[in-house]
Amino acid sequence: MRSDHINIQYELEKLLAFALENRLIGELDVIPSRNALLDFFRIDQPSTQLVTEALPSTVVPILEKLLDYAAEIGIIQQNNTTYRDLMDARIMGMLIPRASETSSRFWQLAQSESIEAATDFFYKQSVDSNYIRLDRIQKNQYWLTDTDYGQLEITVNLSKPEKSPEEIALLKNAPSSDYPKCLLCEENVGYAGRIDHPARQNHRVIPLSLDGQPWFFQYSPYVYYNEHSIVVNKNHVPMKIGVSTFRRLLSFVEQFPHYFIGSNADLPIVGGSILNHDHFQAGRHTFAMELAPDDYLFSHTSFPYVKASMIKWPLSVIRLRSKNQEQLLTAADHILETWVGYSNENYEILAYTNHANERLKHNTVTPIARYNQQEEFELDIVLRNNRTDEDRPHGIFHPQRRLHHIKQENIGLIEVMGLAVLPGRLKEELYDIGQMLIGASPYTQGMADNPPNPLSKHSLWIEDLIRQYGTSLSIEKAELVLQQEVGQKFMEVLTDAGVYKRDELGLQGFQQFMTHSGFTLVS
Repeated sequence: MRSDHINIQYELEKLLAFALENRLIGELDVIPSRNALLDFFRIDQPSTQLVTEALPSTVVPILEKLLDYAAEIGIIQQNNTTYRDLMDARIMGMLIPRASETSSRFWQLAQSESIEAATDFFYKQSVDSNYIRLDRIQKNQYWLTDTDYGQLEITVNLSKPEKSPEEIALLKNAPSSDYPKCLLCEENVGYAGRIDHPARQNHRVIPLSLDGQPWFFQYSPYVYYNEHSIVVNKNHVPMKIGVSTFRRLLSFVEQFPHYFIGSNADLPIVGGSILNHDHFQAGRHTFAMELAPDDYLFSHTSFPYVKASMIKWPLSVIRLRSKNQEQLLTAADHILETWVGYSNENYEILAYTNHANERLKHNTVTPIARYNQQEEFELDIVLRNNRTDEDRPHGIFHPQRRLHHIKQENIGLIEVMGLAVLPGRLKEELYDIGQMLIGASPYTQGMADNPPNPLSKHSLWIEDLIRQYGTSLSIEKAELVLQQEVGQKFMEVLTDAGVYKRDELGLQGFQQFMTHSGFTLVS
């Protein structure tokens, strides 16, 4: 859109009206905010036209016009997604409360109303300021799949825009920088960004104390589930699972009882994508794993007030419940310490191996905490092992090669709980496979021998789908079939990640570990 078709002064007034209506600014902030925007856009005077039209529900339509104008007059260096994203965060950074004001309002609401009111306020601010880009997140494909373990959630991640060849070239030549040290560091608050690091002028965090240590609470800009939040150690220290982890998780749910919280494991392959900065993920969402029933109940004489169980879930999960926090912590720490040193070659579980004169640790856990409806503290401890071998270089307890066409990446906390975050490439690939199932395009034998074809990795799966469903489905039926089949593949992914399989032999092995840990089977 050409700048001479944009009434820039009026669009700035709409932006100010949006910010005022959504309490990003107050009445006394309107004039200084207007002056800052006029200066930024190189405009001498504001519009005299009052904004009487209904404002959009999000700021995005207003920002798009402002960015078009900025590109036309040369404020934006290049008119592409990277530079537009850097610019819109800068604009919204002029219209958002200061970090101290956001924190003060959060804790005032928590004390005068409720912690739910406080998180409602902070989440809304994160959306209204465009820190959470809901317009992009809503592009994600999402569906539920019924399985033996409840309804698994499937999302195809389309919220991250594709970069143009020019943007990729810019990234290749971008100078390196170690400030901020990572995407989670507190120094991101207010940071202007660069072509290889997102702008965060519209980003705010809430300081809090976990087990007497300084941490901070923020929302994830990517929001894979409701109120997806990140709880970050104030210090840039690596992930390490220990009793302090359990203490901090329970400290959080004590302060935020309407949220769950969990930690990725602290080892490669079974951990998350960021291992160099200690952090948790939280939110107001019920995952399928939370609803999983008990398979077997156990007791332990050292922890009489703790209920322990193996739950019905494709990964190997020990659930601990108690109103006694200290006993719960002691039980969780006991399980962790026992598991870290536990080996059982019959199940390919080795706690340590030696490699190049180095002793490598392989056992760890993925812990999740919540405050349940029975007003108990609840810890789910997911047993993990990251060992590899020659036949399974990606991991023995990792999605095997037959599933890599759907999911090859690490199985982290979010997937562990039952939500698949699948790569965006699947949107087009599933559409093309659907065209075969409705007979609109043929399947070519030998597709597996043509790697440049993006469907080649799916060839065996496509052949199986055609054998099972034929090639004359309706469009609606083909879509349902593919959603169900992808969901079943994700269930297999989770099963592969389980250290004990869900057959009789696997359940026996799991019970052996419980017995080894001093637990007695109750029922």
